[in-house]
Amino acid sequence: MIDDMEALKLKIKQMMVENLMLQIPADQIPDGQPLFGPGSLGLDSVDALQLVVALDKSFGLKITDPDHAREVLRDVNTMAGAVVAIA
Repeated sequence: MIDDMEALKLKIKQMMVENLMLQIPADQIPDGQPLFGPGSLGLDSVDALQLVVALDKSFGLKITDPDHAREVLRDVNTMAGAVVAIA
């Protein structure tokens, strides 16, 4: 389904900007920057819920438990990896 990892990462970043109303352009979000915690994009638990819903809607990625969510929502790379894993 998805051949180009860079295109997938950009799609995920664009989804994040649209769904979370981030004040940063998609192309300026580093792939490995943490989404939560120190040195992160500064997302919170509400953002996490919105991301889970958006990933399901956009890519069919189902995240059902908090441990899985922590793993997948670490950064753009981990989200892209999870999408590729279900493709």
